[in-house]
Amino acid sequence: MRDYIALTKPRVTWLILMSTAVGYWFGLQGGMQWMVLFHALAGTALIASGTFTLNQWYEREADARMKRTRERPIPAGRIAPRAALIFGLVLSAAGFAQLYWGANPLTAWLGLFTEVSYLGLYTPLKQRSWHATTVGAIPGAMPPMLGFAAAAGTLTAEAWALYAILFLWQFPHFYAIAWMYRDDYANAGIKMLPVVEPDGISTARQMVIASLILIPVSLTPSYLNMAGNVYLFGALLLGCIFVWASLRVARERNAVRARGVLLASVLYLPVLYGLMLLDKHSL
Repeated sequence: MRDYIALTKPRVTWLILMSTAVGYWFGLQGGMQWMVLFHALAGTALIASGTFTLNQWYEREADARMKRTRERPIPAGRIAPRAALIFGLVLSAAGFAQLYWGANPLTAWLGLFTEVSYLGLYTPLKQRSWHATTVGAIPGAMPPMLGFAAAAGTLTAEAWALYAILFLWQFPHFYAIAWMYRDDYANAGIKMLPVVEPDGISTARQMVIASLILIPVSLTPSYLNMAGNVYLFGALLLGCIFVWASLRVARERNAVRARGVLLASVLYLPVLYGLMLLDKHSL
């Protein structure tokens, strides 16, 4: 059972559900609908778990060549590939059904788009181009959209603001991981940017650019009347810290500084969401 749970990447799924819940909160037009929220979170968890399981099924040979992933259930031989494939398909189908009938069809189709684009575009592209990171950021930013759609039944500028924040946040986060594990990725034939350009100059540049653009984008909830001045100044401070961590990588291109960006990114998102919720305005 632990191995099947490991296929679903529960720690990453928790972050996805956090973003989904934030999207739901800002999509509410009236009173809280607890059952809809439950179905939105449970359906998203199922479809995300199915996506991660199918991703590990697809990448089982690459995972076997990397130190950080060779002990995953499939490459380690604890779960047969066929069993993982069936498990992933069942989870995905159950998640789509729960979103469709428990939330609404729009949420279900957005969930399906997320899974198909992740598995059909991002996953195979990782073996071919470092631009896979950009492609992967498209489905990676979908969780708040699912939550918003579940609550509102539509997508508005507020939903796209949440999407844009999560979209940009991913670049420093995942480039930091790619830098830290670039040797592993190279062994697996995964063409992450630090593998394609080992000097790290381009990787650091991408981190800095994304974190700089994230500052004005992260302020849009205030201008859309989603949050007030407390959030505005808090987001500005968080953005400056994120940029500072990225600039340190640009000056000293090493794993220690990359880990600093990773830490900053892990702290940035929940703190930003917390400020947004605490300072929420009525839409």
